[in-house]
Amino acid sequence: MIEDIVIKPLERWADERGWLSEVWRNDEMDYQPVMAYVSKTESGISRGPHEHKDQSDGFIFAGPGNFDLYLWENREGKPGYRELFKLTVGEDNPVFVMVPPGVVHGYKCISKAGAYSFNLPDRLYKGKGKQDEVDEIRWEQDPKSPFKI
Repeated sequence: MIEDIVIKPLERWADERGWLSEVWRNDEMDYQPVMAYVSKTESGISRGPHEHKDQSDGFIFAGPGNFDLYLWENREGKPGYRELFKLTVGEDNPVFVMVPPGVVHGYKCISKAGAYSFNLPDRLYKGKGKQDEVDEIRWEQDPKSPFKI
């Protein structure tokens, strides 16, 4: 496992109406999201891999659909430097995953009908008023990237 990654299994409370799951609580970790977004990824499509210098991402993979999640430790001097950690997440394995800065991450939809993910990052995209540079290293755009999905 990669140091500082948080993987929280999401417990589902179900009844005749459906189910409910707590995905994040500020009394369980110091992580503090500042915005949220949802995305649908089509079958066989990958997002990433990329990493952030300062931002942490808090992903919710709860379905519908499933992903293969790819994580690489890219902080020099940390155990497992540049090793791949892969996990199937989503409807069949609902989790909250907090990815700290310096950890390369990406995911691929493995469901035929596509899959949904939610992200609660701890930095605003492009900063306040969308005036800053984007905090991303887009490894998927580098043909010599050591990180491949």
